[in-house]
Amino acid sequence: MFPTGCDPLSASIIARDVSVEFPIYENSHRSLKKAVFNLSTGGKIGQDAKHHSVVRALDGLNFDFQEGARVGLVGHNGSGKSTLLRVLSGVYAPVHGDLKIQGKVASILDVSMGLDPDATGFENIYLRGILDGLTPATIRNKTDEIADFTDLGDFLNLPVRTYSSGMVLRLAFAISTSIDADILIMDEWLNVGDAEFSAKAAVRLGSLVDKASILVIATHDPNLVAKICNRRIHLQHGRIIEDEIISTAARKSI
Repeated sequence: MFPTGCDPLSASIIARDVSVEFPIYENSHRSLKKAVFNLSTGGKIGQDAKHHSVVRALDGLNFDFQEGARVGLVGHNGSGKSTLLRVLSGVYAPVHGDLKIQGKVASILDVSMGLDPDATGFENIYLRGILDGLTPATIRNKTDEIADFTDLGDFLNLPVRTYSSGMVLRLAFAISTSIDADILIMDEWLNVGDAEFSAKAAVRLGSLVDKASILVIATHDPNLVAKICNRRIHLQHGRIIEDEIISTAARKSI
């Protein structure tokens, strides 16, 4: 059951017994597949209701994030952090349990995802905006600001395949961080470009985080969690093994 009496206008994420499974369609050489999946996903090999082999990447997660939450997800590679981020972003759906998300969600997982190398920089701004659910009018209002931030000038009229890797990251970062959302989902803190652009990007990203009602970020950096988060969730093999509040005193000491 979800709690009642919450402000209907407040951003929130509530999970009850959320699990995610990935099927293994071919069962030959099971011992080899079991070893490979355990190494690559950190999940557990099991069976679904129809006795098909599956990897359970998330296993019965329960949490409640309300407005003001700054949640750091920690754990080894394959612990379930990225899978959980994708569930919160709507990429994966839970196969068991209930997930209730209230508020507009924006994800910064792979900033370069969705860029068309044959389209120009300006065309990619428009295409990504459409994919993010923005109206053409909203995209037009954001285009000049995004273009100015990239510092790419006339290159924005050229196909992205002609860009250097650093130029692609500038464009992708500017687009991805132009969003307005109640809930921000991030996979690591972004560091892009040369020193000058990186400093500008850090200010922009910090502002985006400050404006979000809820932040959920996966990271391997304990100092980052201590600096920007007020809650730490430790995942292991798809389960929450520790969920703790980070005190204000502890955060200021970093």
